[in-house]
Amino acid sequence: MSALTRKSAAAVLLVPVLAALALWAFAWPAVRTAPRDLPLGVAGSAAAMAPVLQQLDARKGAFEIHRYADEAAARAAVEDRAVYGAVVVAPGGPKLLTASAASPVVAQLLEQAVTAGAPAGTKVSTVDVVPAPAADPRGSALSSSVLPLAIAGVAGGTLVTMMRLRGARAALTLVLAAALVGIAGAALADSWLGVLTGDWWTEAGVLGLSALAVGATVAGLAALLGPAGIGVGALLMVLLGNPFSGVASAPQLLPEPVGALGQLLPPGAGGSLLRSVAYFDGARAGAPALTLALWAGLGLVAVTLGGLRGRRTPAAQEAPAPAPTPQPVG
Repeated sequence: MSALTRKSAAAVLLVPVLAALALWAFAWPAVRTAPRDLPLGVAGSAAAMAPVLQQLDARKGAFEIHRYADEAAARAAVEDRAVYGAVVVAPGGPKLLTASAASPVVAQLLEQAVTAGAPAGTKVSTVDVVPAPAADPRGSALSSSVLPLAIAGVAGGTLVTMMRLRGARAALTLVLAAALVGIAGAALADSWLGVLTGDWWTEAGVLGLSALAVGATVAGLAALLGPAGIGVGALLMVLLGNPFSGVASAPQLLPEPVGALGQLLPPGAGGSLLRSVAYFDGARAGAPALTLALWAGLGLVAVTLGGLRGRRTPAAQEAPAPAPTPQPVG
């Protein structure tokens, strides 16, 4: 079998494998969406909370219950992103505290669950403690930002590799390109569309860091593995990172361990960090910020090391040839 025939056969087999992988990564989490240890608060006296806790415990594994003394403590927990919502048991009837800015899907799910579990004839009042912005009440724009940032990062890493930039020059190019991505993203999402409502420069920094984490990873893999590294990086960030991010719903609604895995990849960490700085004054921003910084730092180190290795190789190839030995005449 010729080399051309082997390459054709490999392409014929690889394309359906990639298609199946993409369908699995995007369709499987969407079909299996359900609450799994979803943080939920319950506030009130012990006697009043008992029936509510019994109803919530009946849905085994759905909720992770956090108990609070009163409504003020439960409200503070929602604002701090410790829980997605809280049920306040009061003499006048149950009250549900939600945060549609954390996830409109979860807010709707909690409202349906608490209303269905309330006694017949009982009206459940709902208070949206941290509402989603009026320009994006369903969170569609925020969730749609994950894929463009991943694509921008992959494109940046690919261009740096194809332009044969190496070492510090490649690292500086990636940083500057990511900074411009962050500024452009904040200008569009905050200044123009109004779907981000936090500090403008902080949002720009998060958007830029998200793009840098992806771009540096792709360029770093390419520096260490060659052109195949671009494919590995794109597969990791786009085909897995995007559907596993949980930005469209919540990580706790995805099948295990997809939700936790997605938060360890730049798209998921970037989405969580952007939500924190845009709507919650930076609450719970430490873990996703550290995740993005690690991906970006390791990628830049790989790019730098790959440049040093590439610099030594041509030097060895271009070493002057030894002088020819004089030959006797005649």
